[in-house]
Amino acid sequence: MGKLSDTQLRGWVKKGSPIAGKSDGGGLTFTLSKAGTAAWVIRYRHAGKQSEYCIGRYPDIPLSEARGIAADLRKQVQQGVDIAALKREKAARESEEEAKKKLHANSVKALAAKWVTRSVSATQQQRVLGTLNRYAIPVIGALPPESVTPAHIDHILQATVKAGAPTTANDLLRYLKRLFSYARKRRLITSNPAQDFDTTDAGGREHARSRALSLEEISAFFEAMQSCDTLGRDNELAFRLLLLLGVRKGEIVGAQWEEFDLESGVWTIPPSRTKTNEGIRIPLPALALTWLRELEIRAAGSTWVFPARRIGRRRLGHVSPDTLNAALSRIGHNLPPFTVHDLRRTLRTHLAALGITPHIAERVLNHKQRGMAGIYDRHDYFEDRRAALDLWAGVLSELEQGAKVVPLFRAGTHETV
Repeated sequence: MGKLSDTQLRGWVKKGSPIAGKSDGGGLTFTLSKAGTAAWVIRYRHAGKQSEYCIGRYPDIPLSEARGIAADLRKQVQQGVDIAALKREKAARESEEEAKKKLHANSVKALAAKWVTRSVSATQQQRVLGTLNRYAIPVIGALPPESVTPAHIDHILQATVKAGAPTTANDLLRYLKRLFSYARKRRLITSNPAQDFDTTDAGGREHARSRALSLEEISAFFEAMQSCDTLGRDNELAFRLLLLLGVRKGEIVGAQWEEFDLESGVWTIPPSRTKTNEGIRIPLPALALTWLRELEIRAAGSTWVFPARRIGRRRLGHVSPDTLNAALSRIGHNLPPFTVHDLRRTLRTHLAALGITPHIAERVLNHKQRGMAGIYDRHDYFEDRRAALDLWAGVLSELEQGAKVVPLFRAGTHETV
């Protein structure tokens, strides 16, 4: 039975005179400060020294509850625990965790994640964040945005160039300018540390590519893919579909079977997956349907047309666009260098050589029309595009079968013959 009562406690608090300590027994003590704050402490000895542990305020913790807490704490003291030191350690850990949370919330890494989500189109978010995470975040990710200096930006750009990625360095500069412009607009920083940099500080001026494969080169490319033991059939079919349909590599690797109507021969890409943020229905020639039905079997029930065969850090569920870049580098085609994107240009070039009118050919590539035509001409020319792709599929089918086809234009140029 304790020595104190609720009546006593209320009386002391009402009177307001400071109390250094009134014992309830067993170390539980009631105190009252000059400011009128009443509190419970437990006084104990540990390693021969007198110590105090603050339980909490009265009347937030009533007498009965304070006695129960004190009983539990006495058990710990009897087991050799310094309860006051333990409380200080816990408070320090909590303070450290809170500081880490605040640091993370006010970091470039957190800012980048927010900027990408709010200001970058859905189709580009993965690419932009991937580039930042690889080249910039390891250097400045933990810093508060206001602590980033032009020297940091210069270091990141030069390191990217030295890594053999000058084009990526230019992309990175554009991303960093937009990222810190986003922060400055919201008064998170007073100046943009990337603002004064241009491409001469990064990867240098980029020249527009004009590479397009001739029919002979396409035929050689087909033969090289078939003889490459390390390519993989999925990658081969992806290249063939890119060349036939002219879609972007991100659109093909991220395709899901629910987008396809193989019976009607239509592939519908939603706006969220196109660079232009405009959906498109793509007519599928018979050759494309043959390849897709093979891929459907190979997918083995996956929702993805090109499911990831192994789960990496990104956990996309489907193969990465970078997979096709790596796959292309493994093909010993012995042709002048070309990129995955050049297959798209190859299609556009051959459509022109086949006599397809420019507005149809551009619509095949899902390019936005410029000027007034882009505003008023909303027709999708589906049947015209189907006829164009059927004509092109006939050319590729003959090449696939090894037939000699009259060149439509001179190799490496857009000049028709």
